[in-house]
Amino acid sequence: MTINPENIRIEDYSYELPDDRIAKYPLEQRDQSQLLVYNQGEVGKDRFLNIDRYFDSDTTCVFNNTKVIQARLKFYKETGARIEIFCLEPIEPSDYILAFQQTEKIIWKCIVGNLKKWKNQDLKKMISIKNIEIELKASKISVEGNSQIIEFSWNNNNYTFSEILENVGLTPIPPYLNRESEIIDKDRYQTIYSKLKGSVAAPTAGLHFTDKVLNKLKKKQINFEEVTLHVGAGTFIPVKTETINDHEMHTEHFVVKKNTIKNLLNSKKIVAVGTTSVRTIESMYWLGIKLLQNNYFDSHISQWEVYKLSGNNNKTDALNTLLNYMDNINIEELHASTQIMIFPGYQFKMVDVLITNFHQPKSTLLLLIAAFIGDNWRNVYDFALNNNFRFLSYGDSSILMPN
Repeated sequence: MTINPENIRIEDYSYELPDDRIAKYPLEQRDQSQLLVYNQGEVGKDRFLNIDRYFDSDTTCVFNNTKVIQARLKFYKETGARIEIFCLEPIEPSDYILAFQQTEKIIWKCIVGNLKKWKNQDLKKMISIKNIEIELKASKISVEGNSQIIEFSWNNNNYTFSEILENVGLTPIPPYLNRESEIIDKDRYQTIYSKLKGSVAAPTAGLHFTDKVLNKLKKKQINFEEVTLHVGAGTFIPVKTETINDHEMHTEHFVVKKNTIKNLLNSKKIVAVGTTSVRTIESMYWLGIKLLQNNYFDSHISQWEVYKLSGNNNKTDALNTLLNYMDNINIEELHASTQIMIFPGYQFKMVDVLITNFHQPKSTLLLLIAAFIGDNWRNVYDFALNNNFRFLSYGDSSILMPN
């Protein structure tokens, strides 16, 4: 597909979002959020509890089962200055599961608040886990772009880094909420089906699902599949350049099981829960196409490369190529990363229906929505603004059915 990102002006993907339309807190009940229904150009509204009405049989619903970690750590210098460290992704070891199992030290890429107050000395704090006192230390190792590479170490190897974060870390709620994280966020900024730790932002489209909603879908014999994409802080970064050509997309890591690929191959219709699920399964298609066209496996999808590849092959070709590769090297999970930027002009290869919240103006997420439903995104957002929908992470939901 030939599309020129220099022609995509971010100003064309903006709208006025009053502060009072940003949901600062979740609703008392997850599934009572409003649901905007976009169906082939028609816009209406319902409750999320009734989302099963919009599912056909022979449909597969894809969830991102990543779990948000308590990624923010506060330290105080002897002078009283507060230094906040936001853990982005593990560096050594880089595998998320291994990283959380470490019992002495670990190195992470981080963003540091009040960095100018932190010179070269180590930061230390005493923490308590089950009435056991532990000293946690943070040491600056190096600088990588706008991030700091930091080593965390602690003096009790009976406890893992996962336990340390769980006990003393804070929930990394989005900056646009303009408040400190609270006890409620630890539970509600997490989907009920979250499993694998690694995200520093929630896959928010899934926050509306309850056991009641899932059971209603099961009764309709909807197939459920899970992928894992660990959501990075880059998801909140607005596009600040005039055209998207100069915007650097963030990279996110994902894992897909072989059995999931097989089931997606046989699905008549695929519903993606959230933009992270979209990014994962669309990237999966392109991994297969790259392997098919180049005869070697490259586990990373870069920002623009899908627009240079031939997308004439269908999903059957792409997914069968991946499955054959996995069979040949005897693996049950595909580990990869994606920097894919989906913007208007992109042709979706896997996803038929999208469940998603309402996104920030001038964001890469809004570009993805515009790619999915075309210029009708404006009608959708105008309808939401005129009908008292709540916006952003803790806001209401939509189901988008373009065909």
